[in-house]
Amino acid sequence: MPSRGRALSRNGGLAVPKSNLPKGVHRVRRKVVAGVRYHFYAWRGGPKFWEGTEPNPTEPEFFHAFTMCGTPSSPSENLTTYLVDDFLSSASLPKAERSKADIRKWLEHFREEFGADPVAMFEERASRGEVNNWRKKWLHSPKQHDMAGTHATRILNWAVEEGKLKEHHCHKLKKLYQSNRTEIIWTSGDIAQFNKHAPIWVQRILTAGCETGLRAADLVQVQMDQFEDTPHGKRLRFRTSKRGQIAYIPATAALENLISDTPEDQEMLLVSELRRPLTARWASNQITKWRREAQIPPWIDGREKTLSDTRGTAATRLLNADLSLRQIAVLMGWSVRYAAQVIEHYAQVSPDESDAVLRKLNQAKSRSENTKM
Repeated sequence: MPSRGRALSRNGGLAVPKSNLPKGVHRVRRKVVAGVRYHFYAWRGGPKFWEGTEPNPTEPEFFHAFTMCGTPSSPSENLTTYLVDDFLSSASLPKAERSKADIRKWLEHFREEFGADPVAMFEERASRGEVNNWRKKWLHSPKQHDMAGTHATRILNWAVEEGKLKEHHCHKLKKLYQSNRTEIIWTSGDIAQFNKHAPIWVQRILTAGCETGLRAADLVQVQMDQFEDTPHGKRLRFRTSKRGQIAYIPATAALENLISDTPEDQEMLLVSELRRPLTARWASNQITKWRREAQIPPWIDGREKTLSDTRGTAATRLLNADLSLRQIAVLMGWSVRYAAQVIEHYAQVSPDESDAVLRKLNQAKSRSENTKM
């Protein structure tokens, strides 16, 4: 691919008038709302010393500004291609090989587009538009479009931290992809496979997530004295952190087993191997660690299952525990219709439970419709 300096020196195939610029000056042409502006660098990769609407300035001030820039000791070192090399050889790369490979792939795309440009270009506001135009190559795939921006921001942040840039203007680039993880669930087969490998204290985390539907931040805060007796068993009375509402969650058979297996002197429902309180991150990381160990298959689109993905499973469990669709929706922060869709989806991907779940769901829908009448 031609360098940006050459690519931006043309307009719809029409060449910029023949240059009378001093030897070494690097000119970059950019479209703006008002038309076209030209940016002049002392050399390819050097500092910018002039900007204007004329491709070949003749003002004495132009030539004076150029001479004040001095001469480069090694102009090539100021090109973006060398910035990419420096980053890829730095300690900032993650250790995981898969992550390294992803970063290398995207930075090679970045190099292909911007490698021949001066690093200093990214200190200009107009560079944000340049990066956004580059990302348009992947408009057909919102996820890839966003990944291009993520990695551009990554290397530019690093360049600022390392003193290679004073600043850049590519923070918080607009994202197109909207993740929806409620369609990802843990099936009964997944849970059984997980429990064959994970230690008991980690199994308890997954079970609690699948049986309550609580977010990880709430799950690790559940205390044993928050369980209450009811005429038909037990329930959890818990104020959720996100909405600040008190949720009454009936204890399923699996959750009651979890309660009965908890030592009497243990205050929290979930603790670590050393019986210490858990953080949400630690609990989530343990589920991820043992999911890999158990080789739980990813979702159909390649996304790996996490502790947060227990909520669709929990919605089904709570339906079986006779919660209404409205109660499930309030607990999950969903609409009633969406709660029904999630549970129906669970039934479709869990054939061993589908008939019973769909029968229960239809009964719940009927009750919900009758309530509206």
